[in-house]
Amino acid sequence: MTVYTTIDSPLGELLLAGTPSGGGVVLTTVSMSGAKAAVIRPDWIADRAAFTTVIEQLEAYFAGERTGFDLEMSSSGSEFQDQVWRALDEIPYGTTVTYGEIAARIGAPRAAIRAVGAAIGANPLLIVRPCHRVIGANGSLTGYAGGLPRKQQLLTLEHVLLAA
Repeated sequence: MTVYTTIDSPLGELLLAGTPSGGGVVLTTVSMSGAKAAVIRPDWIADRAAFTTVIEQLEAYFAGERTGFDLEMSSSGSEFQDQVWRALDEIPYGTTVTYGEIAARIGAPRAAIRAVGAAIGANPLLIVRPCHRVIGANGSLTGYAGGLPRKQQLLTLEHVLLAA
């Protein structure tokens, strides 16, 4: 069974989905409108109460009061995607790394940078799995499922970029 809710955020509406667990939820999706937005499926059940902890932590993050998340999360991907996603989970708040650095961290050859980018683009847990902290080798903001303006907003919130 999948439960979901939506919340308003500084980035627009977020869709949260997961599986019920002990009065809470194991988070499987954090999505926002954009190129790769998740959609509510007919068999999903609305249950805002299951996401209380998730919502509290996201609100604290957007308020600048939280630099990490302590949430039960689950995502299913290929072995390669899982390696990349674990590397994303290790990127500290307020820092950035390049796609090449992610490839090196997982022991992938330099030629795998496009595959690393594809795995990052398939991340179903935006914000809480910080794919927004991955930038181009030249320091440019490249690729983000929610769009580059939102990536810029997140990196500004984390004091990586100066506010415009």
